[in-house]
Amino acid sequence: MKFSYKLSDAIHILAYLEIFKDGDRSSRQIAASIEANPSVVRSLMSNLRTAGLIVTRQGAAGANLAKSPAEINLYDVYQAIDMQRLLHVDPKTNPNCPVGANIQTVLDQVYTAAEQAAFAKLKDTSLADVIAAIKVHF
Repeated sequence: MKFSYKLSDAIHILAYLEIFKDGDRSSRQIAASIEANPSVVRSLMSNLRTAGLIVTRQGAAGANLAKSPAEINLYDVYQAIDMQRLLHVDPKTNPNCPVGANIQTVLDQVYTAAEQAAFAKLKDTSLADVIAAIKVHF
């Protein structure tokens, strides 16, 4: 199974931009922090820019937050990166088996409720909260 780190990486980018707002904020430098390819960072930054969470200048490396960290919640970030769902039900189950025939519907209900709880927590957590928790470890 493959996991998506897009949400974690997008939050990482935003925190990096704020914490190092007076330093090198190039996609190459941010990619070094994430340990990812700079193209991954540029793609996520494009999503964040489109969502109005960051601003960039043509021809200039780096970006700035478009709002204060307290005004950006983690659900805003989730929406910006266009993830389909947090939890996924296996679509290929045996319809001739009582478990396979019914598990998709049952798990879809459970996963929907779990996602709603997760979204509430994401809405309640600001980028400022994340940054403050990171700075405790400096």
